[in-house]
Amino acid sequence: MSLRPEPIGPVPEETARVARAAFPHGNPYLRVADLLGPIFRSPQFADLYSPEGQPAADPARLALVTIFQFAEGLSDRQAADAVRGRIDWKYALGLPLEDPGFDASVLCEFRRRLLTGRAELRLFETLLAQLKAHGFVRARGRQRTDSTHVLAAIHVLNRLECVGETLRHALNTLAVVAPEWLRSWVPGVWFDRYGQRLQDYRLPKGRDERLALAEQIGTDGRQLLGALAAPDSPAELRALPAVATSRQVWLQQFHASEAGEPVRWRAADDLPPAAVMISSPYDPDARYSKKRETEWTGYKIHLTETCDDETPNLITDVATTLATSTDHAVTAAIQDRLAERDLLPREHIVDTTYVTADHLVSSQAEHGCTLLGPVAEDYSWQARAGTGYAVAQFAIDWEGHHATCPNNKTSIIWKPGVDSQGHDIVSIRFAHADCGPCPVRQQCVGTHRPRSLMIRPQPKFEALMAARQRQTTAEFRQQYAKRAGIEGTISQGVHVAGLRRTRYIGLAKTALGHLFIATALNFIRVAAWLAEVPRSTTRRSAFAALAPAAA
Repeated sequence: MSLRPEPIGPVPEETARVARAAFPHGNPYLRVADLLGPIFRSPQFADLYSPEGQPAADPARLALVTIFQFAEGLSDRQAADAVRGRIDWKYALGLPLEDPGFDASVLCEFRRRLLTGRAELRLFETLLAQLKAHGFVRARGRQRTDSTHVLAAIHVLNRLECVGETLRHALNTLAVVAPEWLRSWVPGVWFDRYGQRLQDYRLPKGRDERLALAEQIGTDGRQLLGALAAPDSPAELRALPAVATSRQVWLQQFHASEAGEPVRWRAADDLPPAAVMISSPYDPDARYSKKRETEWTGYKIHLTETCDDETPNLITDVATTLATSTDHAVTAAIQDRLAERDLLPREHIVDTTYVTADHLVSSQAEHGCTLLGPVAEDYSWQARAGTGYAVAQFAIDWEGHHATCPNNKTSIIWKPGVDSQGHDIVSIRFAHADCGPCPVRQQCVGTHRPRSLMIRPQPKFEALMAARQRQTTAEFRQQYAKRAGIEGTISQGVHVAGLRRTRYIGLAKTALGHLFIATALNFIRVAAWLAEVPRSTTRRSAFAALAPAAA
């Protein structure tokens, strides 16, 4: 399809008249449209379309409809109907009253173009740039980040269901792509075995019977993969995503064996880590994870938003990751993207899972940004005992390359190195002659060996010590209290657009959906700000509300 740019002009006079009559006190869509005008321009999307072909629907309007759709949690069909039937949408889109709209499938095709053209961020960043130009968001303020779990759009499967459904999925795909090739060799018993979905309540209950079924499925799967690998099989079949997924699942769930040897089911302790383990053939990117009491299969979303009192709280960054990724793995990337948008904060408020010694130093050194969040305490037994012999009580002479203990003994070994996680460290050790006769030895070292320390290099060590000291102050607690507000953003995303359950299959599409949700939340919040709607506050029970009066 080709693009025929048609600039969005002023709102048609009749549309404006009817909209003003219908909403005499204003409306979110009318307010934002009056302030920002056309948010998107058709030429912004020219790279996503061919220069030839039938004219495509105006992508500038499709982008707006997508924002409106996610702002109200609508399906494609409901959004297409709203374009035809709602006066406030017609006003914001600059359409005449008689405009017939478009088919719902156009929205799906527009999302596909954004993905294939690697333009996933275009809607989010375009609106954010407009809001920045109007002063609703600015750099060097305060921002906060938090994450939440996202359920994949699949049924959660146990291991036996997973291998059975993986093979069935591959067979269904091949039945569509190469039916004659598959029919020419597939065993007849497979039609009974894999013709219907494998569900746990229909599977054997006994352990031995389930093991036998698993190894039967493993044997059948190896037969399928062997047939696909044969020289006379069509080469394009081996490249099918369902076939590639089957190969991965068979490597993960079964022991590799030579041709002719029986397939063996892996024991639970012999499985690969969750970070690479495929949980369902229908969404190979979905991963199982657990955080405290929450267990889920899917993804994780990280939201960063402004939290200054004088401007609306607007989302400035969205990151969607595998469920098994750690929060601190995205801290630097978030700040780098904020720097590219010229939206770096003065203070970046996060919880403890985003903070490491490396981030404390790099945030300040590279971006002039204070990373504000609790750091992990010293969990050594000496620190827990509180008798004054934790690492913090040792004086470190960085130039002299030695440490002095609380009893004024000096270390004899200073050895830079790397720990098991690849972090630079300094190993420090004291002399046995000093530690052996020490009268407080039992409070400092619990073995016959002399005391040793393992610390980070100077900038990171000092940043960590300073952060631990800072978080004991009342000032820190007051500053850190701002972080709690992002829980309300997550709650709003859940209630407005189903943030914790993705609509789509795969990491790429899920990430695109999250960007749409964030863009829609920014739209909603600016509209509320223009209407002077006060910010929501933390809900209090009726009984708790009595406390100040009673006091």
